[in-house]
Amino acid sequence: MNRPIPRRTLLVNGALGVLLLGGAGAAYLSLSDDGSDASAATRTTRVQRGTVSSSVSASGSVESSRTRSLSFTASGTVTKIYVKAGKKVAAGTVLARLDSTEAQESLAEAKANLTVAESGDTTSDKGYASYLQARNAYNSALRTYNGTVLRAPIAGTITAVNGTVGGSSGGSGGSSSSGGSSSSGGSGSSSSSGSTSTSSSSGSGFIEMADTSKMQITGNFTEADTTKLKNGQAATVSFDALTGKTATGKVVEVGLSPTTTDNVVKYPVTISLTKVPSGVRLGQTATVEVSVAKAEDVLYVPTAAVRTAGGQSTVTVVKDGKRSTVQVEVGVKGDQGTEITSGLQEGDEVVLTSTSAGGTSGQTGLRGGAGLGGGMPGGGMPGGGAPGGGRR
Repeated sequence: MNRPIPRRTLLVNGALGVLLLGGAGAAYLSLSDDGSDASAATRTTRVQRGTVSSSVSASGSVESSRTRSLSFTASGTVTKIYVKAGKKVAAGTVLARLDSTEAQESLAEAKANLTVAESGDTTSDKGYASYLQARNAYNSALRTYNGTVLRAPIAGTITAVNGTVGGSSGGSGGSSSSGGSSSSGGSGSSSSSGSTSTSSSSGSGFIEMADTSKMQITGNFTEADTTKLKNGQAATVSFDALTGKTATGKVVEVGLSPTTTDNVVKYPVTISLTKVPSGVRLGQTATVEVSVAKAEDVLYVPTAAVRTAGGQSTVTVVKDGKRSTVQVEVGVKGDQGTEITSGLQEGDEVVLTSTSAGGTSGQTGLRGGAGLGGGMPGGGMPGGGAPGGGRR
């Protein structure tokens, strides 16, 4: 026998049904809204006129664009070191010396032999050959003597001293461009800076030096950003250790040999600093921002207002409280704004949007709500499902 349902239970279930139907109806009306009255809940902005710029950035460290790795061109024991790391020197400054006793003796002997050869008969083949042999021996002895003195080939700052007094010269003796090749006199004053190369300041010479008046930064840019870079582009540099200080520069070299880290391909790009603030030191970490495109006195909107699909760009315009989609032509796509070359006028009100996995918020965010509605069990409402669940 069926037992009658208590009246109180019927009243409660009826009230719940009314509330559920009311909520479903409200959701349906919201999902059916064309968005014309939703501007109050959506951020908008005006089309403005101004400058749009685009830039790419990378990090690197400050280095000198002109460095020297210096070594003695003679072998021997170090007797004097006149500099230490951090000292600024002028071109031609004597930096270090070797024991030159043996070199002086050999030079004196070679000079005497050359004097004899010059005073002999140089008209005959044999006499001229003797003279050439004596002259070559003298020049060789002079180069060896000059190689016992290490001089600064450029003005700059000493960045490292890799030898000690009493130690070995460490000279390679392989420099063929030693400055003492002149046969005039025995003063030894012609430059004898040893082997000088344009390697980095982390070289292996007896003394390392760099011209701190010529600084540069090499940053590793992604392959996509590298395609936008070319020599002469302006750059701005900020320094991690110098808050509020910036330097200016320009691109001087776009490298051709990439490196790959974590499957990301990057290319080295060198930026020469043209204006350096005080306090900047070699080795400091810096961030380089290179301007790759710029448009002045143009119409623009925030980049968040532009949607691009299938090669076409559109924006949502609000006029008289109603929205409409307008196709636009874009120019420079800047870091914060995008140039509009046609389709809008200055002062037009446009909707700011943001792209997400479910679409564009403000426009398609309601569709995301429909998806949530569709997730309700079909039996939860009379008729077999929520209206939103059937919308696609």
